Amino acid sequence: MAQTLTILGLESSCDDTAAAVVRQAGDARAEILSSVVFGQTELHAAFGGVVPEIAARAHAEKLDVCVADAMAQADVGFGDLDAIAVTAGPGLIGGVLSGVMCAKGLSAATGLPLIGVNHLAGHALTPRLTDGAAWPYLMLLVSGGHCQFLIARGCQDFTRLGGTIDDAPGEAFDKVARILGLPQPGGPSVEAEAAKGDPARFRFPRPLLDREGCDFSFSGLKTAVLRERDRIVAEKGGLTRADRADLCAGFQQAVVDVLAEKTRRAVRIYMAEGPSRPLVAVAGGVSANKAIRARLETVCAAEGASFTAPPLPLCTDNAAMIAYAGLELFRAGVRDGLDLMARPRWPLDRAAAGMLGGGKKGAKA
Repeated sequence: MAQTLTILGLESSCDDTAAAVVRQAGDARAEILSSVVFGQTELHAAFGGVVPEIAARAHAEKLDVCVADAMAQADVGFGDLDAIAVTAGPGLIGGVLSGVMCAKGLSAATGLPLIGVNHLAGHALTPRLTDGAAWPYLMLLVSGGHCQFLIARGCQDFTRLGGTIDDAPGEAFDKVARILGLPQPGGPSVEAEAAKGDPARFRFPRPLLDREGCDFSFSGLKTAVLRERDRIVAEKGGLTRADRADLCAGFQQAVVDVLAEKTRRAVRIYMAEGPSRPLVAVAGGVSANKAIRARLETVCAAEGASFTAPPLPLCTDNAAMIAYAGLELFRAGVRDGLDLMARPRWPLDRAAAGMLGGGKKGAKA
């Protein structure tokens, strides 16, 4: 029987400051004792996107408050914890550094073990937290900064089947929102407009569907929306509400179609391995999109695999997933010292070639 573990998790990789406490009693399903998230939407609203310096300062100001709130809601003290887990990358380096330094301070003061968690692993292990998913399962990670298929075989064992060669879907949603004058974050804004529009009016490209494999490209799709907007403005002198809704609907439908077809291909590769309990999971902020969820569920059912998506609060960045990932790593014997580094880049499948190029600090994704 595995021991009961209680882990404090910290997350600050982008524009959400989060802390959470997760507990797992033996081999039972893990329990989220608390999950606190301080968003920064209002701080960045005037800039049309996340400003890294503003985000980093906000994290530094809120992390201690966030930790105190999470521990109070969980009704635990530091003496009740077994370890502190923190996002150590990838992400905006100022925000990641804020979280890592806070976690280091807590570890040094309390003597609790420190565990650096890959933010992507937090998302990828969410089905283990929410559904007790058995290995191996196929994960589609779709967020503002990432898009990739991973076969998860263990808490440190991921095989990438494909990913984006340029923009991530969430990034494309944000850019389309800016193009059309919609508020940020772009995902919910575009989804709401798309619900009022006609997805058949504009036929946008479905990038890379004519190429084999599971890689994505969304940059050209965003550019196609920009050109169509400019054409309409040139003809009419502006956009009507119907124009904007139809542009959103057409764009979203193109994203849905691409994700569905690429998922079908990835599922077939995964199923060829003969998993005993085939499961396809989706996580990341874009997985909150209802149209995407519904289409992916249909694809998985047709291919004979179960489908799962996390509750909406666990789709976007949160610390519960970091605490749980830290818990799995703790059980695997992972410990980090006070020399833990904040990493802007940290691919999960280190054996795979970098999708977006590389540099002195290694592969970007």
